[in-house]
Formats: sequence, C-alpha cells, structure tokens
Amino acid sequence: MARHILIAGFEPFAGDKISPSEMVARSFEGALLSGRPVASRVIPVETRNIHDRFEQALLSDQADIVILLSQFGGRTALSLERVAVNVLDFETPDNVGVMRKGDVVSRGGPEARISNLPFEKIVEAWTAAGVPGYVSNSAGTFIGNQALYEMLALTEQAVPPAIVGLVHLPYLPAQAIAAGSESNPSMSFDLMKKGIEVMSETLALWVDQRTPESSKPRVGAKSTAWIPRGVKEAER
Repeated sequence: MARHILIAGFEPFAGDKISPSEMVARSFEGALLSGRPVASRVIPVETRNIHDRFEQALLSDQADIVILLSQFGGRTALSLERVAVNVLDFETPDNVGVMRKGDVVSRGGPEARISNLPFEKIVEAWTAAGVPGYVSNSAGTFIGNQALYEMLALTEQAVPPAIVGLVHLPYLPAQAIAAGSESNPSMSFDLMKKGIEVMSETLALWVDQRTPESSKPRVGAKSTAWIPRGVKEAER
C-alpha cells in the first residue's frame, strides 16, 4: 500500500474571499508525487475543532508526510515554520466568531513543539528550483500555529514516524492589491504550487532514503496502520 502525502490548507478568513492555502491544497487533489498519492484537505478556520478534524484525517489518509498550508499576509516568501507554541492569541476571531486571547492550545502540553522537517534540504531544493523560501522561527499565535502544534502532538508516537511541517504562504497578488500592495508582498499561485510540489518531492526522497528496507511496505503486503495519539480504537 503506497504511503500518502497529506496536504491540508484552510478556508478564507478575516473577510477574504480567497485563500492561497485552500487553492494550493485543492490543486493537488488526486495527484501523485514521487510515487505517493496525495490526500488533499481543506480545513475550516475554527479553533475548537481543528484537533478532531486532523485526528480523523490521519486515520483516514494514513499519511507519513503531512504538509500544512496557511496564509500569513505580509510574508515575503514561502516560510517553513520551525516552532509551534502552546499559545493562542488572536488578533481577529475565527470564522465562527471565537476569539482566544492569552489562551493555550493544549492544557498541560509542552510550551512548544518543534517540527521535524529537514529544513535545509527543503530550502536548498527551493533555491535550486527558483522558489523564494526561508525558515521562520515564529508561526504566530493564530490558527496556523495551532494546526502545527496539534498535528505534531497527534503524530509524535506514530509508527511509522510521520514528518510534519507548516508552510505559511504570502498573499496572492489580488489580495496584496486589496490590502495595499505598496506594503504587502505577494506571490503567484503557480509559484506557490511549484514550491509545495518541490517540497513534497524532497520530503518523499528524504523519507525513503532514511527508511530501512526491512520496514518499507512490500508489494501485496498489508501496511501497518498506526493510530494517532488520543485515539483508542478505530475500525479498519
């Protein structure tokens, strides 16, 4: 059974009519990258149910590579987030009007969780492909940060291990114009998509190279299904 890549984006929020993370995620629906089927999902911008939605996505898609996409207006390029903090401090409410100020993502959870992406390899691949990108040490305190924190928590005991990362996307040109293009950088949809494709292929190669042959699924063999942390049982 082929291992999947899960690419998840978010719906528009804060009054925007479009979301680059939704558009990029949807563009990979049904795709095959480096021999791996892609599971594409679009997540509502609702703080209260992100954990449950990701839990169900992991059970359904059985992905060992998870790429989360979120919009971050003002960013100049694709930004790989290194750290998710256990803090929610919204400047605007989510899409159902929930406002969280000085709250935590998970009570009793660690103050921060660190992404296990091979950051240098991804940035090198982007540079070689002509895609602007860099490593960011601040994912903010809104939904994107929560998504990375929750997904890292759900997969920390996954067998086989799962690679999880968050990419913050700049505005699309139309969004930058609406927000004031003189102070808001943008990136084209095609370049964003190319960046995520290059990242996916880089991660697939990296995971395959570091996975012992004995643990790789054999043709015709049943793959070992892992259950995300917090899920006690699931029907297969």
